[in-house]
Amino acid sequence: MAAQLQALLRFLSQDAKVPLASAMGKVKELQAAGLDNAQNISSANLKTIQSIFKDDKIAKQVHNAAKRVTKQGDKRAASDDSPSATSPQKRAKTASGNKLDRNIPATPFQIESALSLPITSPHEQPEEYLSDIILTTNRAPLVLAFAVIATKYTMPEQPLSSRLSLAQAVVSANSRSKAVSIGLESGRSAEEEGWGKGQPTIKILGREIAVLKRWDYDPNEGAPPDAEDRPEESQSTLPSSTPDSPPPPPPPLWGLDLESLRRKSNESGKPAHGGSSNEPGLPIYTAESARAYLLKSFIIDKNENAGDNSKLPKKKVPKPESPLEKERALGLLLRALDIVFASWAATLSPEELDKRAWMWYLRVRPDVQSGVAGWGEKGKVKLADILALKR
Repeated sequence: MAAQLQALLRFLSQDAKVPLASAMGKVKELQAAGLDNAQNISSANLKTIQSIFKDDKIAKQVHNAAKRVTKQGDKRAASDDSPSATSPQKRAKTASGNKLDRNIPATPFQIESALSLPITSPHEQPEEYLSDIILTTNRAPLVLAFAVIATKYTMPEQPLSSRLSLAQAVVSANSRSKAVSIGLESGRSAEEEGWGKGQPTIKILGREIAVLKRWDYDPNEGAPPDAEDRPEESQSTLPSSTPDSPPPPPPPLWGLDLESLRRKSNESGKPAHGGSSNEPGLPIYTAESARAYLLKSFIIDKNENAGDNSKLPKKKVPKPESPLEKERALGLLLRALDIVFASWAATLSPEELDKRAWMWYLRVRPDVQSGVAGWGEKGKVKLADILALKR
């Protein structure tokens, strides 16, 4: 049942381009009408779909997408019978990589695995090597990195996809506050205008953010029976059936993009008002975009890192600006942050650790010019300063 629900949600949000929040609100009605997959939707009467979505444009969008997906499925099935078709073994190999095969429905396990972050292991770079590393970056991606690692310890029940989304929500809220304080933006935020009214909220790095619950999402769903490398820190969110067991963990979450919600509503000419999870167009911060931002935002400063050449493995070193070297820089930063948070996790409550996290960020963030001149400016981050925060 859970796999069927995820497949229906994927069709609605990815193929039919229905906002995830709106799609989740219509799943039960679709299932009750027997429209639990693209094929059934494609053969249904358009009026039936219109009665569920209450919007002729979206209903036609869903109906046409179902026909298109069903037709593509029929073509693939026919081509699979031909001698030139790609072998099942080759398709399975493609699906098991870091990039998912678009022709194969992605399971939650595959999604979480594809989002994995390059945290450097102790074997690759012992802790004492990190202290000589200096990175160049700007403040926003450093906040993102802090939030991703902080939530690993303050919200261990959240899968990586949720932590990336929530962390990006924190970054965006902080960036807007900063933009207002230095005069780049003015007026009240979407949150202050009530666009998040009625939505649950959580606090990360001291910042209150609106969230959307992701019901029935188990990050380990679809994992091979003998899989040893589970997605990073992911835990099953399915409730336990044991009567005496502790209550199930809270569901995974998305961070809501309230500023985009307000902007899209204003562009469409609708009057501004508080958004709700049942309204179409409720946007979220995506895990993929947050991960991509992290991967491109850090470089190792070769000029500043004294003795860096002796610390690096004896092999050809990529150029500092190359994607491979940026990924390596991120791995070193995340490892340093993980060392710090792991050292405190057993002695501080999640609430106390979250408060410390923001203070730690303020102590190690890059020095930039004040005011508008410092907006987006890059500076130095010494991993030695981060490691000094360790308990």
